[in-house]
Amino acid sequence: MTVSEIDSLITDYSVAGDVRDPYPEFVTLRRDNPVVRHEPYVPGGSPMVVVYRHADVTKVLRDNVTFSSAIMRDVMGEVMGQKIILAMDEPEHYRHRALVSAAFRQRALARWEESLIRQVVNDLIDQFIDRGQANLVTEFTFPFPTKVIAGVLGLPTEDYRQFQQWAVGIITSHGNPERGVRCSRELGEYLAGIIQDRRHHPRDDLISDLVAAEFDGERLDEEEMFSFLRLLLPAGVETTYRSSGNLLFLLMTHPDQLDALRQDRTLLPQAIEEALRFEPPLLITSRVACRDTELSGVAIPAGSMLTPVLGSANRDPDAYHEAEEFDIFRNPKQHTSFGTGPHMCLGMHLARMETRVAINALFDRLPNLRLDPDAVERDDPHIHGQIFRSPTALPVQWDTP
Repeated sequence: MTVSEIDSLITDYSVAGDVRDPYPEFVTLRRDNPVVRHEPYVPGGSPMVVVYRHADVTKVLRDNVTFSSAIMRDVMGEVMGQKIILAMDEPEHYRHRALVSAAFRQRALARWEESLIRQVVNDLIDQFIDRGQANLVTEFTFPFPTKVIAGVLGLPTEDYRQFQQWAVGIITSHGNPERGVRCSRELGEYLAGIIQDRRHHPRDDLISDLVAAEFDGERLDEEEMFSFLRLLLPAGVETTYRSSGNLLFLLMTHPDQLDALRQDRTLLPQAIEEALRFEPPLLITSRVACRDTELSGVAIPAGSMLTPVLGSANRDPDAYHEAEEFDIFRNPKQHTSFGTGPHMCLGMHLARMETRVAINALFDRLPNLRLDPDAVERDDPHIHGQIFRSPTALPVQWDTP
């Protein structure tokens, strides 16, 4: 994929939503209409309910008896597969999660960090380090998670470019459904051969781990593996590239905190969490009400479609002190960016580790890394998006010998 094609994806507002700053509206809605019920547009339809307060959002995410995840199959099933874990409720979800979580144990993460992720990060930095300037979105934060996921799956290096094209097609399926379905089908056909090979010739990779995974005598069937591996693309690529970019942008626009982190790398884990809270890569998720219920005094009939707004919950002053301030020094408190409850993000530890390795490598190898003031004045880089959020660009410079 060329740089121009990546630029096109990053500025594709049909995917992310062309909104620069949704947070002032969230402030008003949390205060005046924390649960907004929209009546059905057609007779016999279901209400649409949007949820803004932290307490209500976490209640919806934790109660998967009242609020089912099955709606995610309607939202994502066509490109992710019908056995997508995000759309499962108990007990199916518990069994499936137990099977796939084996691939994300601490031992596997440590193995990937040493043998794969550091190499990917440093190879990308090698391509621009001598220039003294770069756009980190197109040259670093976007390509590195794709290369990591491809490596974690054990795909041949010569297939990485095709894999990235499939990943982009699936990631952007909302804007181009026909392309998304085609890429999903082609990826499934490709993975079928890889899975078959791993059954007979297991390797040190995630697909081999999934093939061998067993829980209470059960194993994943092929459709379950296909659905999980397709999900790994948007979950592992889209959110990681956006969240790492958001962290870098926030640090560089808060130079006092950037300097503090440069001087004390032990602040990095809490900086990662604060960026996830303050600017999550994904603002919303979906649920459906399984029975009549209520939130903040608003009646919610069974069948209602709910949209918990994670980005609003993360800035609720009832949950976080000075919630509208980016502050890596605040006392850490769980945010909603990885969800909460039964569907807490399976890949969150991988995402955190990727970001930690990437930021440390950038600071180690690019002295005095900072925004390029000329490019900032010319291009107005900023974080944007109504559904997904990430920087439009990260034009940076650093000191060279």
